[in-house]
Amino acid sequence: MRLHPLAADGLIAAALTTVAVLLGTEAVAQGWPALDSLAWTLVALLTLPLVLRTRAPVAVCLAVHACWAAYVTLDYWPVVGSFGPMLAVYTVASLRPTRTAAACAALLAGVWIYAGLRSDAGAMASVAGQAVGFPLVLWRFGYVARRTGELTLRLRAEQADRARREVAEERVRIARELHDVVAHHIAVINVQAGLARFVFHSDARTARDALDTIEGASGEALAELRRMLGLLRADGVQGADGAPAPGLDQLDEMVTRVRTGGVGVRLRVTGAPRPLPPGVQLCVYRVVQEALTNVLKHAPGADAAVELAYRAGEVTVSVTDDGPPEGQDPVTPAERGGHGLIGMRERAKLYGGTIAVGPRSEGGFGVRLTLPTPVQAARRGDIVRE
Repeated sequence: MRLHPLAADGLIAAALTTVAVLLGTEAVAQGWPALDSLAWTLVALLTLPLVLRTRAPVAVCLAVHACWAAYVTLDYWPVVGSFGPMLAVYTVASLRPTRTAAACAALLAGVWIYAGLRSDAGAMASVAGQAVGFPLVLWRFGYVARRTGELTLRLRAEQADRARREVAEERVRIARELHDVVAHHIAVINVQAGLARFVFHSDARTARDALDTIEGASGEALAELRRMLGLLRADGVQGADGAPAPGLDQLDEMVTRVRTGGVGVRLRVTGAPRPLPPGVQLCVYRVVQEALTNVLKHAPGADAAVELAYRAGEVTVSVTDDGPPEGQDPVTPAERGGHGLIGMRERAKLYGGTIAVGPRSEGGFGVRLTLPTPVQAARRGDIVRE
């Protein structure tokens, strides 16, 4: 349970007042005059203002020292009124700059020496040591508390800034996911819709197949959108419906879907397939998806090849095409990649891999992604079999 600062200061002031009252009742036993109503009033003025010590530390410090000096001047036992000024000096040191704290510590030392002179001049060596030692200790403790508070505030600010950056990075990641999903499926739907419209009256079967493909692509796109948007509402790597992220086992479905869009795609897997981390699988899947989407959009009618290779300590995937048909203007790398090219490079960098994107010397366009695989996987038999 956390107390309000004013309530906490009130409890501290009440505790110091209680201690002062208990000491005041022993004044006669210590050889000092009994405390009268004036003395008790000064004791109250020495401790009760501490309720406001965090709101006006310097003013409270000056007020309690003035009351303590008056209390000492009336020849009452100085120890009874010493606790309030000491706490006031600590408070100033913990909340105000060093110069202000040093001045208040010097004030405490001056009143302390004055009390020693009024009570017992023969013990001035001990009084002088206390007048130097106590203010220094209180100032040091207050300074450490102030620095700790400043560092705590700085740490909280850095944590809040880090949280904002993480949120921004997560939004960028989700935006990239949305781009990949929407771009791929819309490209397939666009091609199939054009085909269906072209053969609607002449070839009903082909038109029906195209509409079936549109239905499947749109359904898959909606499912992935629900999964990714679910990440905004639930913890973990799965969506609200628990659907896992796409992986390498779904490459065949993607290739089949793109093939129905008029692109001849061949999928070849070399090496010994093995389980890979979900993040690595998703990275490979999205890069292949973006590369085939670019083929659909910028080189319709071209033939493409997807090759997935499991190698020693790494996995490599390449997507190549032989370019647009004759008579069609070639597309530059910047036009073909766009934001998707940037997204592919970011994915490769995220998982410590490399990616090469650009036109091929023999014609067409190519994307080659290489990602490192965990060392444990390599030790289990990461051998190339081609």
